[in-house]
Amino acid sequence: MPKNDATVAEKEAADLVTEPDKQAKPDGRKRRWREHKIARREELVDGTIAAIRLRGRDIGMDEIASEIGVSKTVLYRYFNDKGDLINATMVRYVETILAPRIYAAISGDLDEFELAKATITAYVETVASDPEIYLYVMANGQGSAGRDVVADSERMIAEVLSTVLGEKLRGLEMDSGGAVPWAYGIVGSVQLATHWWISNRSMSADDLISYLTMMTWGGVTGIAAVNGSPARFNAMPHSLLPEPH
Repeated sequence: MPKNDATVAEKEAADLVTEPDKQAKPDGRKRRWREHKIARREELVDGTIAAIRLRGRDIGMDEIASEIGVSKTVLYRYFNDKGDLINATMVRYVETILAPRIYAAISGDLDEFELAKATITAYVETVASDPEIYLYVMANGQGSAGRDVVADSERMIAEVLSTVLGEKLRGLEMDSGGAVPWAYGIVGSVQLATHWWISNRSMSADDLISYLTMMTWGGVTGIAAVNGSPARFNAMPHSLLPEPH
C-alpha cells in the first residue's frame, strides 16, 4: 500500500475509534444554553409574578413585558406562547408560595384540632396575601394544561394530608381506610370555599377560617366517634339535634 494510502487508512481507523468518544461527550454549548434558558425562564416567571402583583389579574402580555423590562419577542424566545408563560407562572406560584406554606402547616407538631385549623389558616392566608396572583392563576387555568397544573397542586396537598390523616388514625387504632377520600374532600371544599370568598370578600378572613375549621373539625369528630368505621356510622341513628330527655 502506498504511504499516502496507509496514512489515510490509519486516520480513518483512528476516527472510527474516537467517534464513539466524541458522541459520548455532551455538547458543552448545548448544556450551557439549556441551563441558561432554565435560569432565564425562572427570572422571567418571577418578573411576571411581580408584574401581576402590581398591575392585577387582568394584565396582558404587553404589560408583563413592559414591567419586566423586555420585549414580547424576548418572552417568546423563552416561552412557546402565552399559555406556556401562564402555566410556568402557575407552577411557580404553587411550588414556591402555596404548597410550601401548606406543607409547613401539615408537618407541624400539633394536636388534631390545631392541625386542622393551621392547615386551613395557611391556605386562606396565602390566598389573601396574594389575591391577584391567585385569581390570575385560577382565571387562566381553564385550558387543559392549566387545569392539569391546578389539579396537580390539589393532588399534591391532598396526598400529603392523607398520609398525615392515615398516621393519626392508625396511631389511635382507628380505621384509616377513608384517609385518602377524606383528604381530597377537605382540600376540595376548602379550595372552593376560599375561591368563592376571595372573589367577593363578603366576610372577614378570620370568619372564613372559623367556619371552615368548624365544618372540618365536625367531620373529624364524627369520624372519631365511630372509630373511622363506615359500618358503625351506618348503623347508628342520624339526627341533627340530640333527642330530648
